[in-house]
Amino acid sequence: MLNSSQKLWGLLTRRERWGLSWRGWLTVILLIVLAGLGGLSSVHPFLAVTQRVNARVLVVEGWVPEYAIRAAANEFTSGGDERIYTTGGPVEGSGGYTNDYNTAASLGASRLRKAGIPEASIQMVPSRVMSRDRTYSSAVALRNWLREHRVPVANINVMTVDVHARRTRLLFNEAFGGKVTVGIIAVPSPDYDPKRWWRYSEGVREVIGESIAYLYAKFLFVPSE
Repeated sequence: MLNSSQKLWGLLTRRERWGLSWRGWLTVILLIVLAGLGGLSSVHPFLAVTQRVNARVLVVEGWVPEYAIRAAANEFTSGGDERIYTTGGPVEGSGGYTNDYNTAASLGASRLRKAGIPEASIQMVPSRVMSRDRTYSSAVALRNWLREHRVPVANINVMTVDVHARRTRLLFNEAFGGKVTVGIIAVPSPDYDPKRWWRYSEGVREVIGESIAYLYAKFLFVPSE
């Protein structure tokens, strides 16, 4: 005779199991909420990383806003750098590459001169790529320029804006293949409080967009020339 805890000739059995009570579910939900809040507060400093290296060369992404150009000028004059390079491809709205002076690299160099940096200290290194992988293409253009002009560089610091920093360093490291040590400087955005970025539309747009872009660059990006 089959046991009362079995059915279908013993193919199914009934066993006692433990389940979450309402207090248990409340605890789980609370832990999830706390973990989410912790993630919100940590994602911005993760992306907007600043880690300088001992370098005499400063690289500035030419497309950065004016506040970042001023920060780059201050960094160059106070840090004792010997040379400042501006990078970037065709300016948006130009329809593509036309000439080197219609690029973010040229625009960045012009704005640095207006900020007081001597022209002799600035070297623009334009890229001709406008569509995808612009940061990587700018890094490749700089790498090739240094090789072609036989400029020995072992360390560089790259200056960019806010949450774009970690992806920038990743792609510059990819372009230089570990032969140059890449430091990174993130200029904070004045448009939102980084500690409460989720309360600002600008902060939400920047952090979420850069999080997706960083994950793409980290796990899906395939380098090409």
